[in-house]
Amino acid sequence: MGARPPDIKEIDVDITIGVQNLTRELVIDSNETADAVSAKIAQALDGGKLLELTDAKGRRVLVPTASIGYIEIGSSEQHRVGFGGIS
Repeated sequence: MGARPPDIKEIDVDITIGVQNLTRELVIDSNETADAVSAKIAQALDGGKLLELTDAKGRRVLVPTASIGYIEIGSSEQHRVGFGGIS
């Protein structure tokens, strides 16, 4: 029997939001693409009052646009899960 390939868990985008007057950042793992997240951010900053994102578990995160200090969108990557090196 050959070795089974390790399971791969995909997280399309990691989003980090710096909120004014808070020392901690909001970190969100999203199943959306970086382009889709960027479009939501641009729309919210173009006159919206809230930035609404959904994380990988389906939870909605609402951030008032007036309190956003910065937003960092991480690149898409795959994380290996399991014992891939064991034959």
